[in-house]
Amino acid sequence: MISLEDLESFSEDQHSDSAYNSNGSLEDEAEPMEEEEQDRLLHYWQDVGRGHQVDVPRDMAAPIQQLTSNNQGTQDRENVPFSLITRKEKCGDMLYEKRHYEKANWACITVHEEQYEQSICLGFMKLMRYICQQNSSGSYLGLTIPIVTVVRTADSHSVLSREVSVAYYLPTHHQAQPPQPYDADIVIEEWPATIIYARPFSGATNEHTILNEISLLAEVLECPEIRTQESFIVAGYTNPAAANRQNEIWFLERP
Repeated sequence: MISLEDLESFSEDQHSDSAYNSNGSLEDEAEPMEEEEQDRLLHYWQDVGRGHQVDVPRDMAAPIQQLTSNNQGTQDRENVPFSLITRKEKCGDMLYEKRHYEKANWACITVHEEQYEQSICLGFMKLMRYICQQNSSGSYLGLTIPIVTVVRTADSHSVLSREVSVAYYLPTHHQAQPPQPYDADIVIEEWPATIIYARPFSGATNEHTILNEISLLAEVLECPEIRTQESFIVAGYTNPAAANRQNEIWFLERP
């Protein structure tokens, strides 16, 4: 999967390489990103995309550039707010947290591709365009974490459905009046207040790891019937290319 974090890891390398010009000055650091650097960013994304059998089109160059220039660290990213109800640990490791999330507006898109990773990449690229000015406000909306993916299990509950929804939490200052997307595939949904059980895990997110994490969550909650639920949420916080990627599996408490 490609995400905002790929931009951060790549742009840090690019800015460190181009901070000084041939005269050793810092004037390039203050200038807007040139077309050559924009192309390097796009080519990097295209290389990553090919690894997931995803084509990154040329029109993604501008959103990639804008997200890169606005993504120079995690301190400005708003976390989806929640209230902690309880936390269970074992030997200092967190098994799960029970949280309450208030109702909120999310920008969502549902994708149906042959592979899970393809659906995530294509859905996220559409959300990137929405975040980067392709919305009724005409402005950059700002980053929030985590980016979440609603995954569904097939009838056998042993494989994931091809239907995947990718969702972006609207920053607090846009919650009252969410900017409307130009892309008809993206919808603004008000998710109701809910109780979520969240379990952290690290590493890649693919069909195998997600199904395994669903089983582990059912085990720590001592609730084997969770495996028969139709949908779960995968929350991504850090660079998917990182060796120690940080994720969570979420289970929504049913009434």
